[in-house]
Amino acid sequence: MGSLVNPCFWRGKKVFITGHTGFKGSWLCLWLNHMGAEVTGYSLQPPTSPSMFNVCHVNRIVKSIIADIRDYQQLQSSMHASNCDIVIHMAAQPLVRDSYKNPVETYAINVMGTVHVLEAARSTRGIKAIVNVTTDKCYENKEWVWGYRENEALGGYDPYSSSKACSELVTSSYRQSFFSDTYIATARAGNVIGGGDWAPDRLVPDCIRAFETGRPVRIRNPHSIRPWQHVLEPLHGYLALAQELYEKGAEFANSWNFGPNDDDAKPVEWIVRQLCHNYGNEAVYQIDPGPHPHEATYLRLDCSQAKARLGWNPQWNLDQALGKVVEWFRAYYKDNKDMNDVCIQQINDYMRELR
Repeated sequence: MGSLVNPCFWRGKKVFITGHTGFKGSWLCLWLNHMGAEVTGYSLQPPTSPSMFNVCHVNRIVKSIIADIRDYQQLQSSMHASNCDIVIHMAAQPLVRDSYKNPVETYAINVMGTVHVLEAARSTRGIKAIVNVTTDKCYENKEWVWGYRENEALGGYDPYSSSKACSELVTSSYRQSFFSDTYIATARAGNVIGGGDWAPDRLVPDCIRAFETGRPVRIRNPHSIRPWQHVLEPLHGYLALAQELYEKGAEFANSWNFGPNDDDAKPVEWIVRQLCHNYGNEAVYQIDPGPHPHEATYLRLDCSQAKARLGWNPQWNLDQALGKVVEWFRAYYKDNKDMNDVCIQQINDYMRELR
């Protein structure tokens, strides 16, 4: 059993989300709205077309502010106006390969963006809890076979990973230097999959695009192992963590890992084979020989702290998660269903598992 995300807690709560137009942000907005929260979102335009945000009409259920977290004055005034109780910071430049192409932009968004969010929160009355979403890639990756714990050294080979380690350090400094009645935690999650993700250079979206156009999937690093999990798993962690920060405060104001069970840390090629099998459509794949920029080959998280102290546990194994991904994209591409309804059904399915 996992910790139960409590709809009664969230009903009427005012939540300020950065990055709400992204894949994870859109799922989070749908879940919070479904529980009765009042959501203000602050983000750039959706990063892809199509996008989860537009396909599910998320703008109809949140107050959506299209703006840049690098614009501190706009961010501060928007946060003040929201009268928020809780901040969940998800806005980021999230792609390793893009960070090689645009390192200055990556650091500006991921490091100074975090500074701007925390500084805006510092000047906003009434905020009780802040969750800064970083990444499993913030650790100094030593290619260990065991999982990284929250007290392991931070690092980062590529600009994206390094920028998220910097965001962790910024958060720690602000927590210790400036906040007394507002409680701040960071959340580190692994590779997230789910319906509605059309980002470039991500495995599952690359597969879906190839399947739908009748092309073979080209995979870069077939033996790289990643901690794969459905998008609702870390979102469950963020919500559970925000609840505990709000209700219990400082004892939960630290860093938290949210990853799958060890059995679900699988190689890239295994994921592609499963997707090809589940999707049908005569889907096939081939290995792209490269060359490719450096990406870590092995990375697992130790989530003992979240399991012991939050009561958080993964609910769907990898087979179930991949099944939900295929279900979502088939509903979109084949069945022309209302995708908002499909998302709410999957959220309800997930919450039944929690109970």
